[in-house]
Amino acid sequence: MRIRPALVLLAATLLVPFALAAEKPKVRAITAFVRFDRDHYQQQIRETLDFLRAAKAEFERGGYEVQTIRISTQPFPEYVRGLSPRQALELFRDYDALAQKEGFDASIGTVFVGSPADREMVDLLAQILASTRTLNASVSITSDTGVNWNAVAGTAHLIKALAERTPHSQGNFNFTAAAMVPPLTPFYPASYHLGSGRQFAVALQPANVVAEAFTAPAGGAATPDSLRQRLQQLLSTHASKIQEIASAIEKRSGWSYAGLDPSPAPLKDVSIGAAIEAFTGATFGSSGTLTAATAVTAVLKAIPVKQTGYSGLMLPVLEDELLARRWGEGKITLDSLLAYSAVCGTGLDT
Repeated sequence: MRIRPALVLLAATLLVPFALAAEKPKVRAITAFVRFDRDHYQQQIRETLDFLRAAKAEFERGGYEVQTIRISTQPFPEYVRGLSPRQALELFRDYDALAQKEGFDASIGTVFVGSPADREMVDLLAQILASTRTLNASVSITSDTGVNWNAVAGTAHLIKALAERTPHSQGNFNFTAAAMVPPLTPFYPASYHLGSGRQFAVALQPANVVAEAFTAPAGGAATPDSLRQRLQQLLSTHASKIQEIASAIEKRSGWSYAGLDPSPAPLKDVSIGAAIEAFTGATFGSSGTLTAATAVTAVLKAIPVKQTGYSGLMLPVLEDELLARRWGEGKITLDSLLAYSAVCGTGLDT
């Protein structure tokens, strides 16, 4: 019984060199939250892009590659009031064209369904997403009182419409049915805010860091406890640096920093599934997978920085090459994915 504390202490002393040697994760997105003003949005967006491009340059000077810059608004039903469906579509087609021209991703927020008029907004959203290329949005299908079945029904029709009206049904990649997703989430497509704007958040992409942490050091075996500690050390090192850069940006720009979402989002061969296999020593979907998912989730929640958004593990089958392969092999099924969703986000996308 006295050996375990000694091993934990020894593992802790070895963590600092690993943290210093770790390959830096990419920043998936710097997301700015603005209160969209339909009468002056072009000037508003230009000023926001000036801020985002300066912030991107600051992170890159700190050694962190930034993949995308994004702008999210309050729920779009708030700023299309008084417009006909035709006028609303024209507004969003123009905004979509601006996003394509200026090279940013745009979210028009979420729809909270509480009345027949809100259900009409769900139908309008189907038209908006089917006729634009870069806009993202969501429908909130839950509330504090439980599942909103009217929202679920409307969302089902919206998903079917996008499947039928967009090439290869890919309009659905710009949409999600969101359940209990908080505002100020930097990841898409569930991003929105409810405040006055002029806030920003950072979405990290640290699946490579999880993979490195879960790969046993050469010359010695690792225990689950030592791997978890190693992961927390590595992620905390990068999260602290991200926060340091973001805080400096906040002071210089006047934009308020909402926090970091450290969710280890995978992307193709940068696989969270492979990292979990390294942790368990078994094929993803085998016994121990849920335990590994729980361990990653616990570490993410314990990172001592300002967090926002989802801040949890994601297991998106269509975005992770190894998870896609394990699905094709029958190693994971809908039932097992639903079981893992007790502790993380999972699905075809997420």
